[in-house]
Amino acid sequence: MAFNWQTFRTRTLTAAIFVAVMLAGLLTNAWTFFVLFSIIHFGCWIEYQKLIISIDPGYAESTPFHRYGIMLAGWCLMLFATGDLLPLGEISLSSIGFWLGMILLFLMPVTEVMFARKLNLKNIGHSFLGLVYISLSLAAFIHIRTGQPWVRRTLEENILTEFYNALAGITGYVMPLVIIASIWINDTMAYIVGSLIGKTPLSSISPKKTWEGTIGGIILSVVVVTLTGVYWMNGEAWHFIAISLISAVAGTFGDLFESKLKRMAGVKDSGQIMPGHGGFLDRFDSLLVAVPFVWLFCILFMR
Repeated sequence: MAFNWQTFRTRTLTAAIFVAVMLAGLLTNAWTFFVLFSIIHFGCWIEYQKLIISIDPGYAESTPFHRYGIMLAGWCLMLFATGDLLPLGEISLSSIGFWLGMILLFLMPVTEVMFARKLNLKNIGHSFLGLVYISLSLAAFIHIRTGQPWVRRTLEENILTEFYNALAGITGYVMPLVIIASIWINDTMAYIVGSLIGKTPLSSISPKKTWEGTIGGIILSVVVVTLTGVYWMNGEAWHFIAISLISAVAGTFGDLFESKLKRMAGVKDSGQIMPGHGGFLDRFDSLLVAVPFVWLFCILFMR
């Protein structure tokens, strides 16, 4: 695969803008993080539903309440995942998400039966896949931002100790950065290495990807993230090795999964939001698959 400098420059410029926006959302405060990923959530859902309609035109027959209601229900998962991170006076976004989700859980089946021409289990399956693929993943990312997956509680009072509360505040910023950096470095390095020495196709789903580029991208991602984490953040090496490796490997599968959806839909990009990178799903396909596995690692091994 010949190296295309024009494509690389376009992708690099777009990636730089993407990184700037992501860093602003990540580092300004918890509210900007939530707003940023709420926009990403709805952007991914809109593109996902367009892909599904191209794959299965019968999905277009589902009612608007079904299509938009499932997006809102997914957003409720994100609201619920905020925990105590985003209070609104005496209430929190988490409680709003819980009760709004309960209302939708009641209304959606009722409206489906009342207004749909027929109960289409295939359409329900498509929406459920989107709920898991997009909403549950981004809810896990919000939960990671809160720091709760690895915060320990005192045995006596079952409340957060000052030390672990501070730890959550610090790592709540760090962990999303580590995940995103791992994916971005892997994506960029896989493209460069694959362009320079790639010869063996990785998968028929994405013919331009090579084994050489994929392996090179993963190795470089783990090395860069781990060295940065150990020497700049004074973190434990095995944490950074594990998280960067999970992010890079799972992110590669996420890229292939979205490529499969696009191939089935007969389109090149899921959208046109970012030149050189396509739409929301094109940019966040790796993140959507990587986050749940990182979240699970945090739950199992960082408590």
